[in-house]
Amino acid sequence: MLNIQLASKYATAIFEIAKEEKNLDGYDKDLARVRADVFSIPEAVKFFQNPLVPQQAKKDLLNRAFDKEISSTVMNFLMLLVDKKRIGVFSEIYDIFTSLKNKEQGILIADVTSAFPLTKKQQDALTRKLSNLTGRKIKVRTHKDTSILGGLIVKIGDKLIDGSAAGRLRALQASMRN
Repeated sequence: MLNIQLASKYATAIFEIAKEEKNLDGYDKDLARVRADVFSIPEAVKFFQNPLVPQQAKKDLLNRAFDKEISSTVMNFLMLLVDKKRIGVFSEIYDIFTSLKNKEQGILIADVTSAFPLTKKQQDALTRKLSNLTGRKIKVRTHKDTSILGGLIVKIGDKLIDGSAAGRLRALQASMRN
């Protein structure tokens, strides 16, 4: 709970700076790169979360990894997180930042689960259809789960649309019991 509160504090701070500079997408791109290049690697996460690793070693690694490839403000933010011993919750900070950005830009996230990967054309068609249904901008996040057999499960906020073959079979089975 404490980590989420701390992450929220830092995420809100970087969000406000990005908003003030009218550069939400630029900050998002830089933060996403840091997450993808460093915080998606389990060994790197352990390195940054380890209190025995000197702060300067963490800063040096970040500087070498992202020197001039991310904005100076984002780099300074990362250095602040290292100084305050909060770099270990970077992924949570990024998740909260993204939520704040999406809310500000009126974007809804649709988590789409399918048995097989969707093609770019299918994703684009689904995005258009969901945008028309909701009247909002939609960003699709895809997930693969072969247990659904076929079809799609779409979750937007607290709404769930189960169009999977497994879901239809469960519904059929339940109706036969009654």
